[in-house]
Amino acid sequence: MLPGEEEKRERKTTARDVLRFARHYWAPKKTLGVMAALTMLLSVAMDAILPVYTGRIVDALTGHAAADAGALHAAWAAFFGFAALAALHQILRIISMFYWNAFAVHNLYMIVTDSMRKVQRFSADWHANTFAGGTVRKITRGMWAFDMFEDTLLMGILPAATIMTGVAIMLMIKLPLVGIAAMTLIFLYCLMTVWMSISILSPRFRASAEEDTRMGATLADAITGNPTVKSFGAEKREEGIFGNVAASWRDIAYNAWQFGITADAVRSLFRVAMVGSAVALTILLWKEGKATPGDVVLVITTFFIIGGYLRDIGMHISHLQRSASDMDDIVSFWLREDDVSDAKNAKPIVVGQASNIDIIAFERVGFRYPNTGKDIYRDLSVKIRRGEKLALVGPSGGGKSTFVKLLQRLYNVSEGVIHIDGQDISQVTLESLRQAVSLVPQDPILFHRTLADNIAYGRPDASREAIIDAAKKAYAHDFIMTLPKGYDTLVGERGVKLSGGERQRVAIARAILADSPILIMDEATSSLDSVSEHYIQKALETLMTGKTTITIAHRLSTIQKADRILVFDQGRIVEEGSHKSLMENPHSHYKKLYDMQVLGLVETAEDIVILEGKRA
Repeated sequence: MLPGEEEKRERKTTARDVLRFARHYWAPKKTLGVMAALTMLLSVAMDAILPVYTGRIVDALTGHAAADAGALHAAWAAFFGFAALAALHQILRIISMFYWNAFAVHNLYMIVTDSMRKVQRFSADWHANTFAGGTVRKITRGMWAFDMFEDTLLMGILPAATIMTGVAIMLMIKLPLVGIAAMTLIFLYCLMTVWMSISILSPRFRASAEEDTRMGATLADAITGNPTVKSFGAEKREEGIFGNVAASWRDIAYNAWQFGITADAVRSLFRVAMVGSAVALTILLWKEGKATPGDVVLVITTFFIIGGYLRDIGMHISHLQRSASDMDDIVSFWLREDDVSDAKNAKPIVVGQASNIDIIAFERVGFRYPNTGKDIYRDLSVKIRRGEKLALVGPSGGGKSTFVKLLQRLYNVSEGVIHIDGQDISQVTLESLRQAVSLVPQDPILFHRTLADNIAYGRPDASREAIIDAAKKAYAHDFIMTLPKGYDTLVGERGVKLSGGERQRVAIARAILADSPILIMDEATSSLDSVSEHYIQKALETLMTGKTTITIAHRLSTIQKADRILVFDQGRIVEEGSHKSLMENPHSHYKKLYDMQVLGLVETAEDIVILEGKRA
């Protein structure tokens, strides 16, 4: 599957969804929006009346001598009316823009912040199946598409509809036959424009937007993985992959743009025919004495004015369709209600006050990953005592990582319930639940912020002294002090400026400072050299004192002091006990895994699957 193809599975939105989205963000500042629209309507109304005064100027001067005082007075009166309307048109337009800027900027701010908040709360499964680069592209493109959507309505559709209606009414009063002809031609023009935009242009621009997202996701994937690309000398290969995706976008975008130009050419020819027929009809009326020279000028001026609006109406409708297509993803984010979310009356979790001895309890839990249909757990029951040091071992795919993901409620269980200190974790707030659990992953991810910010991520209000103390306990202080800016050093994207061992020690310092009652470690010392590992193991022993600790073990030599070891295989706990008791059983799965690691046949517990597959 090429990068970005997963995103295509997001449901497409309807025009009604887009309008609901727009109303949602317009409502808080609707007064600004109404004032912007009202002043714009008045501005356009001034523009629509201007041709009347040009016609009066011509009629005042036609057939009169230059010295005719009455004609001159009428001409000057018409001129000043014309000038006043032109000035008022511009002033009202400027006022409208001031209102509109305040309205639009607020809307864009709310959209981008709401989208970020929403996407952050989507489930781990959603993020696992979605490119981060594609998501960023969707949010930023959707934000600016909404800006175009708003601008098109206020600056394009609303003025055009107003002036076409006003002009048609004005011509119907002044020259009924020309007014009827103008109204009919304008209606046909708009009908043709809407049809071309919806039936011909919209599907092509929607496809172009999808390819644009895929191209952005592919580019982000290659750039994020640049160290791996370099290590394999795969620059040309990545360029080829991206080139294929970019070529697909190029072909689809070219097709859409060419159809856009063709549609514009058809509209242009229709406008020429419209203006020509209206002027010709007015000349015929003048010939029959039913129109004055001023009326001819009025019609010509009128169609010159509305010509610009008509010329752009097709573009506006195209922009409206294109912006609605580009908003498709961000509107789908807004509509999406994720499975993993706070219950209606969720309360913060309280850990440490319950009287029961078990702090964690999995009660007849069943689980399958979304869209797989394969059960990971069926009727799984586990109780973990307060302060117990628990280790999870077993081959890859056995269910160890899933166990801690369910405990953090990164996924909802399919059946059963999980309790922490007697509280159903589905009924507590996600924020408080995850703050009660410190995680030290095998491959920690750091933010492109200072080392101090990264260490204090679990306790952002921590003092510099507390940050330094945690770093010392994690044996990170010494290497931090060798850096040019010490604790104020930026670590680079995902911590790329640090070595694997340094990132690991920063992650351990972060967990030490967070001081959560439940600690999860995914082979937290795997990236450290042997000397650092020795000291870190001691630091972790201090950290684990008084805490309930769950360790996902890959190297079995690191868990010999665990109070209890759970051996997972295909979603079941096939045995449990201490290292000593399990090793005393000659038929123990754990003993087989341990002996194979000691003999060097495998490096980690997960490798047993590969080895047994070869034997088969």
